[in-house]
Amino acid sequence: MKHSSPGRDQFEKKLELRALKQKSLKVLVVDDEPSILELLKTALSSFGNCTVTAANSAAGALKILEKTEVPFECFLLDIQMPTMNGIELLRRIRSLPQYSETPVIMLTAMSERKYVEEAFLEGATDYVTKPFDFLELRSRINSAHLLMQERLKAQKTMESARFLREELDYNQQFNLEDPLSIEGLDRFLRYVEFDNYIEQLSRGRLFDSWVTAIKLQDAEFYFDLSNCGDFRRAIADIGAAIQKTTKDSDAVFSYRGNGVFLVVTHGKEATIALPLEERLNQVFQTILGNRRASGWLRALIGERVSMRSLSKAGAFSAMNKATKNVDMREAALRKDVEAHPEEDGLVEPASQEKERRRIYERVMLELFGKDCYLAQK
Repeated sequence: MKHSSPGRDQFEKKLELRALKQKSLKVLVVDDEPSILELLKTALSSFGNCTVTAANSAAGALKILEKTEVPFECFLLDIQMPTMNGIELLRRIRSLPQYSETPVIMLTAMSERKYVEEAFLEGATDYVTKPFDFLELRSRINSAHLLMQERLKAQKTMESARFLREELDYNQQFNLEDPLSIEGLDRFLRYVEFDNYIEQLSRGRLFDSWVTAIKLQDAEFYFDLSNCGDFRRAIADIGAAIQKTTKDSDAVFSYRGNGVFLVVTHGKEATIALPLEERLNQVFQTILGNRRASGWLRALIGERVSMRSLSKAGAFSAMNKATKNVDMREAALRKDVEAHPEEDGLVEPASQEKERRRIYERVMLELFGKDCYLAQK
């Protein structure tokens, strides 16, 4: 698998960002306060790279969308509006195919967790609380738009061979650390949106929130031995298992790469309601069995970490600690199995030996192909 160098990637991103700053972005601002609308129009227009259209209601915004010929490239939405609020408007915007990936930044005085959470789960890209800094707003608009462009590039690559859509979706090359997007899961956020969600919550003081890491055991080993499609499917299966087993916790979760998911819960009762590792793996094994996938895959749950913090740095430190916790659990299990292989309760000795032989044969075939004696089997 070939990859471009980090230096080249950073250089290309700088070029794209420079081009983005020079290009005029078509922005729709929706707020029922005339003074806010006028302020935003003046400020954004002064940036030199924004063409601003304003609407004083959600209904007015939808009428503008119906009439416009050139799609908007960014939305700024207030939440608290009469008749139809900003979150319902966001839901309507996301239902339009041409705006499925367009950046939507919630620009509102509503800082309570329920509004933040609902906005991100309905598809918000970012969330800025009033009063706001215009230079920061400009930076977030540019970052969100650059993110959208990169996602659209990936989408166009798949659409260029539409008849192979499913295979491209699952078998396109990626690195182990890449934060894959998983479609069709409730309360799942993509990597950037999850970071923005956590950042916004940290401003409201995460006094009663917890983060728990869930990992595909031996993810690196499985990634090396399987194709990208099998690995992607395994990650999607764990995501589905997490969704099924965390419904009672109202958890919000995200895939972070390296086989790791982070699950955020709010309140002691919700956190206690998270599934035990045994229950999670029962569901995971059922999902794997339904598509006749390898039965040796297993999910690990690390010790939960309090996100009690007064800062963004503290919240992200808790996320890193949760990831380290699940890595430590994996290392401890591996050490225990190596020391007492006959006592390993995760896999029966016979099936363990069978799996070892299957993996060995697969490696030999991949290394030596038709020259391997196994090719004659």
